[in-house]
Amino acid sequence: MTSVLIKNFTLPQLEGWVENLDERPFRARQLFRQLYVRHVSSWDQCSDLSKSFRNRLESGAILNALELADKRQDSDGTIKYLFALQDGLHIEAVLIPDPPRHTLCLSSQVGCALGCKFCRTGALGFQRNLQTAEIVDQVCRVQSDLAPEVRISNLVFMGMGEPLANYEAVTQAIAIMLDANGLAFSHRRITLSTVGLIPQLRRLGAQLPVNLAISLHAAEDRIRDQLMPINLTYPLRELMEACRNYLLPARKRITFEYVLLEGVNDSVSQAHKLVKLLHGVRAKVNLIPFNEYSNSGYRKPSEEQMLAFQEVLTSAHLTATIRRSRGSGINAACGQLAAQQGEKLGP
Repeated sequence: MTSVLIKNFTLPQLEGWVENLDERPFRARQLFRQLYVRHVSSWDQCSDLSKSFRNRLESGAILNALELADKRQDSDGTIKYLFALQDGLHIEAVLIPDPPRHTLCLSSQVGCALGCKFCRTGALGFQRNLQTAEIVDQVCRVQSDLAPEVRISNLVFMGMGEPLANYEAVTQAIAIMLDANGLAFSHRRITLSTVGLIPQLRRLGAQLPVNLAISLHAAEDRIRDQLMPINLTYPLRELMEACRNYLLPARKRITFEYVLLEGVNDSVSQAHKLVKLLHGVRAKVNLIPFNEYSNSGYRKPSEEQMLAFQEVLTSAHLTATIRRSRGSGINAACGQLAAQQGEKLGP
């Protein structure tokens, strides 16, 4: 029997796989519970499964898609995990504690093909998509690493990669996260961030009710073309039309993420253009001071400049918050993830 990554399967898929082993379908539900409620680390821990079934799992199913290679904690409590994949590549996930919330930032690709100029991950280039199991296992492995009384409360697809460029694996992972028999997260607790791949964006709105965040970072094409090459394919006019037509659940708004870069997109005039751009969209704005890293070529604006930008938005009755950096001391802040093969997080 060919070995499979067991966490690649949704519950219906797992039921089909189990039946092919001549096991009854209820065994799949038992197995799903072992994976996502108990977070077992070996098949021997699955005491409610028969010995013969466990032996078949041992020989034909890979339980852990990831191995913890290293982790590092910042002074603010943020923890960055370095995970090794089975082919020797590495990804990072970041846990941001803000009790009672504990938010896990997930990766969806090894590297990223989109090349946003202010993002360290983009500078790595693209190596491959993650499989569903490699996405889901980030949640399982981090949860298993935490004290029993600490639970991951929120999931955000804001780590390495563009989630909608790995659409099938990401949406299948989200299905497992939402499944009441699986990780059992509410759709209100899962956020997907995208630069705005419009065909996939339309599919997402029709398929899954999770929170949506758009990596915007500019209010006019001239600047966004320079910062984000994807804008040459899907310019702002088309992106905003897709946002206005997005199937947004009641009481939800689209979050627009805007990294503030000194002298590039942080002027008051750009803030006024952003207000105009977002007209007619159920929107809120997350202003992100640029998290500096070596050789980036960009700098963070002054506090006064960021507050002036925010004031323009709030005066126009837009909800606009400034996201304070978490994890910058360990290169775990927004735009700083850059796990590489063999990279270690420690000194």
